[in-house]
Amino acid sequence: MKTRASILTKLTLGLLVAGSVAACNQNKTGDKSTTSATATAATGGIVFVNQDTLLSKYEYFKDMTKRLEEKNKSATSDVDSRRQALQREVADYQKSAGTLSADQRSTTEQRLQREGQEFQSYQQNAASQFQSEQAGEQQKLYEKVAGIVKDYAKEKGYKMILTFQKGNTNLWYGDPGVDVTPDVVKRLNDAYAKEKK
Repeated sequence: MKTRASILTKLTLGLLVAGSVAACNQNKTGDKSTTSATATAATGGIVFVNQDTLLSKYEYFKDMTKRLEEKNKSATSDVDSRRQALQREVADYQKSAGTLSADQRSTTEQRLQREGQEFQSYQQNAASQFQSEQAGEQQKLYEKVAGIVKDYAKEKGYKMILTFQKGNTNLWYGDPGVDVTPDVVKRLNDAYAKEKK
């Protein structure tokens, strides 16, 4: 099963891709505010989102992480319970093996070997199912963020929205004046609040 750190790493990598490809062609219309046009011109149409901040403040991401952690905990508990039951059976057999006939030992060993193989298959299936659910959640997260970022870029007239993540970035510096993270987080949380109702 995956740890929280590996879940977060995969999710943030997905967001890195989402944020860095949101380039939009913009038709200039007369209904744009002067402030927006001035801000767009001042930034060259390029702004960035701080991915670390976005993830720490996006309520959907928090809920998603909690759901995945609960599923992981439940699956891990189930697998551990089955492992312990199998280990008890093996220990019981080892204690009583000396009192069993050769046929009984052979039958019991075959049964324990079969149960061990079944347990390994169960464990692999549980891990695979969790990874599949995790991938599905990551895809939903990507779609939500990419959709909001694309709409935001179109509305504001930005040509490109880059992403910044501490320790994993192609953006070494961004002027705080072109950091649109608070706007994007607000839009994401507003959309998620409506979705939850």
